[in-house]
Amino acid sequence: MGTLIGHVAPGFGFLLIGLWHLYNHIKLHALNPKSYISLPWFPTSKSKYLELFLIMAGSIASISMELFIGPDKHQPFDSDGTIPSNHLHNFEHSLISLTFFVYAAFAIILDKIHIESQNDLTNLLGSIAFSQQFLLFHLHSADHMGPEGQYHLLLQLVVLVSLVTTLFGIAMPKSFLISFIRSLSIFFQGLWFILMGFMLWKPSLIPKGCFMNLEEGHKVVRCNDHEALHRAKSLVNIQFSWFFILVTIFGMSLYLVLVKVYGGSKVQYFSLGNDEDGYEEENKSSDDVESQKRSMVDNPGSFLHIGKNLSPLDIER
Repeated sequence: MGTLIGHVAPGFGFLLIGLWHLYNHIKLHALNPKSYISLPWFPTSKSKYLELFLIMAGSIASISMELFIGPDKHQPFDSDGTIPSNHLHNFEHSLISLTFFVYAAFAIILDKIHIESQNDLTNLLGSIAFSQQFLLFHLHSADHMGPEGQYHLLLQLVVLVSLVTTLFGIAMPKSFLISFIRSLSIFFQGLWFILMGFMLWKPSLIPKGCFMNLEEGHKVVRCNDHEALHRAKSLVNIQFSWFFILVTIFGMSLYLVLVKVYGGSKVQYFSLGNDEDGYEEENKSSDDVESQKRSMVDNPGSFLHIGKNLSPLDIER
């Protein structure tokens, strides 16, 4: 991941998945506000498993770049069979990608065998993937002291939100707010990865008083003194705050637009004096998750079309 493209490519993947989930969760809730049930992934009108196939393809491409294509010897081991220190981060990144591959593969298997706890187990797999991502970024073998370390520290906060909301989604599958926050956090992850790629590997964007330094075969941003380092970290914090505000504005704006498009002007009335009857009526509404997926596939007119599969990106992480 120690290059511009190594951050931008996976960031673009997270951004697309987050946006895809954000769109579909808002739409599903707008169409079925009383019977809404969160889905861990969404089918498309062209291919039911396109989202999961793309995650698997991107993971394979990432692992290949980290362990076989990126290294000079096209393999990550030393001559004595040990892992050299300059390739430790390659294994860390590839393990994150492998965990997301496992998530997507088992999500397909669970959907095909139609078990009752399919969504719960799929969300559990997603939480494991985010746990792996959080753990390896927290214990990253790369620099934790310079500006890159500050970018990774703030990234961990966003990953933690994705992890916690995925776990909450198991216990509260009917909570739209949890799905909304999780989707927005995945979208935020993508934006932050892309920003990291440009800010850390574009010399013209490096903070004043800092420079690119080649260490163990990788370029790292270093600063001349403590004052320059403090300034660079403060700029990272300011960037994160700006993106936090912009992502919030984007998420709320998208919600208002999609609710107006798919929710129409329907007004629901509730009786304050008959909560028990209202509860029973809500329980009678369909909560069949499989039927939600089937209706999304069978009704292409109400679903976002994807015309062709994306090819795996050549990324060096």
